[in-house]
Amino acid sequence: MTTRHFRVWRGDDQDGELRDFYVEVNEGEVVLDVIHRIQATQAPDLAVRWNCKAGKCGSCSTEINGMPKLACMARMSTFGEDETITVTPMRTFPVIRDLVTDVSYNYEKARQMPAFSPPTSLAPGEYRMQQVDVERSQEFRKCIECFLCQNTCHVTRDHEQNKEAFAGPRMLIRAAELDMHPLDERDDRKEFAKESQGIGFCNITKCCTEVCPEGIRITDNGIIPMKERLADRKYDPVTWLGRKIFRRDQIKD
Repeated sequence: MTTRHFRVWRGDDQDGELRDFYVEVNEGEVVLDVIHRIQATQAPDLAVRWNCKAGKCGSCSTEINGMPKLACMARMSTFGEDETITVTPMRTFPVIRDLVTDVSYNYEKARQMPAFSPPTSLAPGEYRMQQVDVERSQEFRKCIECFLCQNTCHVTRDHEQNKEAFAGPRMLIRAAELDMHPLDERDDRKEFAKESQGIGFCNITKCCTEVCPEGIRITDNGIIPMKERLADRKYDPVTWLGRKIFRRDQIKD
């Protein structure tokens, strides 16, 4: 057991500051364990959102030493023994209190997403997909909606005014997943990503991929292919002509 120096942000949407805590840390613990010990011994009113403590619910998203992380997956052994550990709320979203932020922006954007539209000619249970199509989109279904990618994306992190027009990486990979789904009959996923989700704002710096705790290649496998298909549809004369001649189920972008 050692004593470590923590700096934890305390405050609300009006004002706040970093407070110093010296707290005992045991071998094998994670940052969330230490936050809970601070609650139990020094600051019982410290607010932190968490649930599973297993890296699967996405609730304990914070910024640790400036890096967006899940507090339950940040092992104390990865920090130097003399290193001060600073824990702050996600910067992109409004603070409710202490480490808890208002992430309703993400749910508002999710509600704007057109739902999956299966073929009307098939009844539930009659859907069939090739395994390669299942694997193609399965990666994006690993998302635990921790919103770390949404938090680190500089399009909204540094420019609050962009939030109305930009849905963020989490929503863009959902659009990409549905667009590549062979049983989804909506033909406007790419146009929706362009006109309503602001995919053009993304300049593929890959900061969202770097912080994803599930290792989803958000930009390489989701956003970039979506932008390429959108560009093909608009500027490739062969693709444009093919879409005029054939039905959607006969030509894929």
